[in-house]
Amino acid sequence: MIKVGITGGIGSGKTMVCKMFELLGISVYYSDEESKKLLDADGKVKEQIIKTFGNAILNEAGNIDRKKLSETVFGDKEKLTLLNGIVHPAVAKHFEEWVKMHSFDKYILKEAAILFESGANRLVDKVITVTAPVSLKIQRAMQRDNITEEQVVSRMKNQWSDEEKIKQSQFVIFNNEDQLLIPQVLKIHELLIANK
Repeated sequence: MIKVGITGGIGSGKTMVCKMFELLGISVYYSDEESKKLLDADGKVKEQIIKTFGNAILNEAGNIDRKKLSETVFGDKEKLTLLNGIVHPAVAKHFEEWVKMHSFDKYILKEAAILFESGANRLVDKVITVTAPVSLKIQRAMQRDNITEEQVVSRMKNQWSDEEKIKQSQFVIFNNEDQLLIPQVLKIHELLIANK
């Protein structure tokens, strides 16, 4: 089985591309979604986060308030590094368990916005980068997350540029509204099924 990482900066459209692979019967592990679930589901992760960032990040129910947590870490590289140091190993372990359940698949996808930044690219055999022009990414992210341009640009600063990602990727999907997505997805799917 081939483990394929799929990444792309905020607003690149990687989730939409993943949904296309799912329509082809491919299993997708959504790292960002799973990491959010682990914040409360994994007792050790929750305990470490509270110990590191304090009770101010909890909601009334005693669960981690993701909005408060992201506000705490996003402008602060040191705090973001601390959070990633807690969450990424837990996600990596969870991904390993998930892979075992899909061992008969020809290939699987591991979706991660910060695949390279987190070192998760070392857990996969090949990488697909979804890319789009910066202006389009900003526009999409603002609409999707209902955030300001400044907030989008701030998040982009914590991610590698598309150029850096493409250099280390085996496949690139251009989601620029000029090139059709389906033929690009099908071509990569066929290559992966043929183990190329």
